[in-house]
Amino acid sequence: MFTSVNDFLNEWKQEAASTQKVLDVLTDESLNQEVSPGLNSIGSLAWHITGAAYYFPSQVGLKFEIPDLQKEAPKSAAEISETYKIVSQRLTQAFSEQVSDEKMNKMVNLFGMDMPVQAVFRLLIQHQAHHRGQLTVLMRQAELTVPGVYGPSKEEWEAMNAQKS
Repeated sequence: MFTSVNDFLNEWKQEAASTQKVLDVLTDESLNQEVSPGLNSIGSLAWHITGAAYYFPSQVGLKFEIPDLQKEAPKSAAEISETYKIVSQRLTQAFSEQVSDEKMNKMVNLFGMDMPVQAVFRLLIQHQAHHRGQLTVLMRQAELTVPGVYGPSKEEWEAMNAQKS
């Protein structure tokens, strides 16, 4: 639970940095990787994560300018990564300017459920982490090197152990 604006901002900055690190590894060639035909691809998941960073805040009245997120997922990994960076930075700025500690407890309705604003932002972070996990599995299938998120990845762990030898 976030009891203050700073609580959310501190966690969001860490989570957004982790997501950015994952998105920065994507290649144009990897964007079509699917777990199975007709299911989400790397590109569609990455674009969904990017859009959610605007969608959730907009549902509680935050207003900030964004690139066109309604278009089809870009075919450029760099464009997806850069768009996420822009949206995340603008979310951070808008949140710090438009949300007060008092507003964190204001009740809103999201997906037919009444919840405090702070719960919407908790849901945003959880939603992003959920899809980031799906993304890293697809990245492995696409033979990309997955960066560590909540600890070292397999490759980072191996590199750390090699340095000890």
